[in-house]
Amino acid sequence: MLCCNPGPAMESAEVESDILRRVRTLLRELDGHHPACQRDRGMLRWTLHKKIDQNPSNSPILVRILVKELERAERGDYRHYIIPLLHTLMYALIKAPCISDELCSRVYDFCKKLLTLPKPFCTIGLDYAARLKMERTTPGMLYQRMVISEQSLRSDPYPYQEKIFIFADPELLSEAICKALLTDTEAARVSQSPRACMCYVITHTVQAALGEGCDLSALRTRLQGMPSSEVEHWFQEVVMAVECTGSQVAADRGQHVERLQSIYSAILSSSPPGDAPLEGLQGTPLPNPNISFHLWTEDDQLWKELVLFIRPLSQSCEPDRLSQDLDNFEIQDIISDCECCEQTRFSVLSTDSGIERDLPPSAEEPFAPCSADTEQSRLHRKGGIKKKPSPLESVAFLQTGCNGPGAKPAAKVQRRVGIPTEPTAPLLRLHTARIVLLGDDRILGRLAQAYHSLRKRETRRVFLTPRLNLQFYYVPVTGQPGTPAAANPSATSPEELCEVAAYLGRADPWYESNINTLCHMIPKLATMPSSPSKHLVTDLFITDVIAYYVRMGAQPVCFQVYAVKVFFSSSAQEPAEDVFLTELCAQVQDSISSREVNPTKKKTTLDGPGIDLTVTYRKVVVSDRAKEVSLSLRSTGLSMKAIPANTAEDLACLNVNITEVVRINNLSGRSFSTVANKLKTCNIKIRSTEQRPFTLCLDKDSRRTYRSVVSLEVSPCLEPSYCLQKSRTMKFSLQEAEDVGLVKYMPKSLLLPINTFAGVIQ
Repeated sequence: MLCCNPGPAMESAEVESDILRRVRTLLRELDGHHPACQRDRGMLRWTLHKKIDQNPSNSPILVRILVKELERAERGDYRHYIIPLLHTLMYALIKAPCISDELCSRVYDFCKKLLTLPKPFCTIGLDYAARLKMERTTPGMLYQRMVISEQSLRSDPYPYQEKIFIFADPELLSEAICKALLTDTEAARVSQSPRACMCYVITHTVQAALGEGCDLSALRTRLQGMPSSEVEHWFQEVVMAVECTGSQVAADRGQHVERLQSIYSAILSSSPPGDAPLEGLQGTPLPNPNISFHLWTEDDQLWKELVLFIRPLSQSCEPDRLSQDLDNFEIQDIISDCECCEQTRFSVLSTDSGIERDLPPSAEEPFAPCSADTEQSRLHRKGGIKKKPSPLESVAFLQTGCNGPGAKPAAKVQRRVGIPTEPTAPLLRLHTARIVLLGDDRILGRLAQAYHSLRKRETRRVFLTPRLNLQFYYVPVTGQPGTPAAANPSATSPEELCEVAAYLGRADPWYESNINTLCHMIPKLATMPSSPSKHLVTDLFITDVIAYYVRMGAQPVCFQVYAVKVFFSSSAQEPAEDVFLTELCAQVQDSISSREVNPTKKKTTLDGPGIDLTVTYRKVVVSDRAKEVSLSLRSTGLSMKAIPANTAEDLACLNVNITEVVRINNLSGRSFSTVANKLKTCNIKIRSTEQRPFTLCLDKDSRRTYRSVVSLEVSPCLEPSYCLQKSRTMKFSLQEAEDVGLVKYMPKSLLLPINTFAGVIQ
C-alpha cells in the first residue's frame, strides 16, 4: 500500500496555525491586552508582515486568514477589529506576488458590505472596493502605481509623484534622536536606484498576471544583463499595458494577461532556454519610499521645500537665481511660468514719455525725415513686458482640501484684436507631499503657524494649491532630559506635551498601536549602543513603520486652528496676531504691583493675589444660538485647551479654565482661596481692568511667549481665501451680513488635517 507523504501538508498547517496565532495576538492588543513583553508592543504588525516577506508564498494564507477574521468580526459586531484587519489585509495584498481572483472577490464583497456602515467604515470600504476592482482586472496595478509615484519614476501614462518630508525641531529633540533619524532616512533613500525599481515593477506585474507560469528567476537574470535604456523601454511597455487596461470601462482580464504574456516572451526571447523547473511564486521587494529628513530651523522652510518639490532646481536654467529668490522669498518670480530663458527684467527709472517718437535717435540709426505714414505708425508705446492678470480672479485660491483637478492658470493678456486666446489645459495635482511631523504638541503648533502662512500666500498668489496634494502626518516623539523639551514649566510630563497624540490614539486604536508606541521607542533606539543588532532593528523598523503609516493612513482628523490678537500695556507697541492649535496659557506677572501701574487707585481693602479681569465670551448652548456672556473676576491665571479629553466632545470648541481668586471672611480675618471656573466657548475676550500685565504662552512653547499683555481676543481662525472672497462681496453690498454667492460654499474656518488610519471612530 502506498502512503502519501504528510510533510508538505503538515508544514502548511503549521504555517497557517502560526499566522493565525499572530493575527489573534494583534487583535488582543487592540482590546487593551498588551503582550507580556512590553518591548514587543507596537511591533506585532511589523513582525507579521516581515514574516510574510521572508516567505512570500504564504501571502495567500495570510489573506485568507484575514478575510475569515473580518467576516467573524462583522458577525460578532467587533467593529474595532474591522479597520485594522482591513489595512493589514490590503498591505499584504499589495505586496503579495499573486492572489487568486476568488480571494480578491471575497475581499471586494466584504468592502461593499461596509458601505452600509457609518463613517469611517463606509469611506474606507468604498476606497478599498475601488482599488480591488482595478486589481482584479489588472493584477499588480496597486503595487505598480505605488512604486512609480513614490520613486518619481518617469512615466507618461501615470505621471504622479510623491515624496515624504520628515520635519523635526532640533530644539525639541535631542541631538542623538535627530542624528539617528537622519542616518536612517538617508540609508533608506540611497538604498534603491531607479533601475532597480523599474525591474521590481516589471517582475511583480508580470508575475501577478501570469502566476506560477512566470519563470521569475530567468526574468530577473535577463533584466540584470540588459542596459538601462532597454530596461526602461520594457518598463514603459509594462506600465502602458497596465494603464491602458485600467482605463477601459469594460476591461477584460484575459486580454491583459495576453498582453503581459507577449511582453514576458519578448523579454526572454534573446535568452537561451533553460531546463530548470519553475520555482513557484517568489516575492518582489516593495522599495522604501522617497524620504527626506529636515531639521526645522526656518519659519518658511516648509513652503520652500514644497516649492522646490514642485519645481526642482534642476528644471530651472538659472538655479542660482531661483535659489537666491527662495532666500529672499520672492514668490512673484519663483512661481511664474517657466520663462526663465526669456529676457531678464531689470528695474530702471524711466524719465521719458514711453513713446518712440520722443526717444533720441540711436547711434546706429541715422536721422531721416519721417513721412506721415511712418509718423502715424510710430505713435505707439514701446513694447514692454506684458503683465499677467492675478490668478485670484478665478476660484483657484480655494483651500488645498477642496476636491477637484485644480484651477486653470490665468491666460496671458491678448492686446491685439482678432487673435483668439489659446485654450489652457486644467492643472492636475500630479505631486503629493506627505509631511510627517516628529515631536510633541509644540511642533504641531509650529505647523499650524506655517500652514496658516502658506494659506495666506496661496490666497495672495496661487501656486501650490492646483498643483500639489498636501497631506499631514504626526509621529509623537518626546525629548530626553537635559534637552529644551524639559525647559517649559507649563508642561512637565510627556503626557501633557502629547495631548494630540493621546486624542488620536483614543479616536483610532490602530494609530495607538502602531504610531503612539514610537513615542518612547524612537528615543530608546537612538540611544542604543552601536551594534549589528541595533542597525538591524532601526534601519528596518522605524523606516518601515513610517512608510506603512503614510501609505495606509488616509483618513484625516481635522483640528481647528485658533487666532489670537494680543494687546500690550504700552500704547506704542502694535497689537500682535498669532495662531495656536492646542493650548493658550496666561499667568499673572508679579513683577509690577497694582500701585505702580495705577498709583491713583485707593486701596481700601486687601485685593489678594491675581488681577481683576473682564471676560466676555460666546456661550455654547445646545440650540447652537449665539449667547454673549460677560463676567468680572479676579484671577491668577487661565488656560484654554483646544484638544478635548475624549472623542465624544467637539473638536471645534475651547475648554477655558480660569483660576478664580475668592475672598473668604472668617473669625481669624480675611483669607483667599482659588476655584476653577470652567467655560466652553469658541470666541472669548479677556481684558485686565487694572491694566496690570500678564504673560501669554502658546502651544506650550516657551519660545512663543508674549509679555506685558493686558488684553487678548481668541476666535476660530478663518480660512484666508474665505476672508478675501468675503471682503470682495462686501464691496458690492455693504449691508450684507450673511454669506452669499461663492462664499456660501467655501470653508469658513481654517482646519489642520492630520491623517490617521481610521479618522475618528465613535
